[in-house]
Amino acid sequence: MKLAILGTRGIPANYGGFETFAEQLSVRLVQKGHDVTVYCRKSNYDYNTLGNHYRGVKLVVLPAIRNKYLDTVSHTFFSIVHSLTQKFDAILVCNSVNSSFVFLPRMVGTRVAINVDGLEWQRAKWNKLGQIVYRVSEWLATLFADVIVTDAIMIQKYYRKKFGKDSVFIPYGSTVKPVQSNQALKKYGLKPRDYILYVSRFEPENNPLLVVKAFEKTKTSKKLVMVGDAPYNADYIREVKSTKDPRIIFTGYVFGDDYAELQSNAYLYIQATEVGGTHPALLEGMGFGNCVLANDVPEHREVVGNTGFYFRKDIEDLSQKIQYLTSLSEDEIEKYRAMAKERINRYYTWDAVVNQYNALFEQLAQNKNPLKR
Repeated sequence: MKLAILGTRGIPANYGGFETFAEQLSVRLVQKGHDVTVYCRKSNYDYNTLGNHYRGVKLVVLPAIRNKYLDTVSHTFFSIVHSLTQKFDAILVCNSVNSSFVFLPRMVGTRVAINVDGLEWQRAKWNKLGQIVYRVSEWLATLFADVIVTDAIMIQKYYRKKFGKDSVFIPYGSTVKPVQSNQALKKYGLKPRDYILYVSRFEPENNPLLVVKAFEKTKTSKKLVMVGDAPYNADYIREVKSTKDPRIIFTGYVFGDDYAELQSNAYLYIQATEVGGTHPALLEGMGFGNCVLANDVPEHREVVGNTGFYFRKDIEDLSQKIQYLTSLSEDEIEKYRAMAKERINRYYTWDAVVNQYNALFEQLAQNKNPLKR
């Protein structure tokens, strides 16, 4: 099949979960023999050096309007227009905010699936207008796409309840093989199993400030490694990084081998997000063999089950949970690490996820209804 993925910043991944997803999915679809194109933002990478292919995936690099509110939708619009002449069998659009454009490929006979992600209108970074746009976009997705893909059961239930619209549930995936190198640990002055890891964009609903404040109150020799950043909201990021606790290390964005190494050697992984569907970093934390401490929200319960621990969105509660977990024996922590890996192996491997998308694209290319698979 001739397939395209658009709506992300592009590959190789160097920003967030959608980019990691696009890389894993596109590369593995190419390995299955498909012709796959990923649309990339010109500002995201030095594509003059990278070229127009990445691990067998074709890259189409297009501009975007560099603005918090227009970056994603402008690039998607340019990508959609370009796709109209490419005769793709099927297109996967990422992010519900891009739904207003998906009727265009369908007008030229291209089938379209849209991965709507989480409930973006809940994010604090959007003003009232932004929230309205996302709410309207959710509705448009139910009208304009051939099929909606949801990455969490709770999001699937939301679309069914609010819009009466069924969707195909396909979660994100994770690797399940820890790495053995120590170059990243040396770079940040870390020792294996001697640090707690947080990974997310530094946005209010991801609660990096809560994690920092809670950790400051703990009595432990272990360090806290904060992986992430954000392109906007400089005042909030400045507040997060204003800690004077020498145990807290800010790495900025980390991807590739260094990221896998940090995940593979952590003592504990904290998932503090409260908005969205299935969070890729949480799956990776489990897949790389971490004991997980997660914000107690339904989407995290869905992923973690009984293989980890939970905290309330409260500095005192999170601090107490960190203190408790850092006092456990290594054998007790190791038991939860093994349970987490087993859960990923059972439900969330990339091979299983890609097989589901492959079946979805086959249904679309054959003009069949994927909801009747």
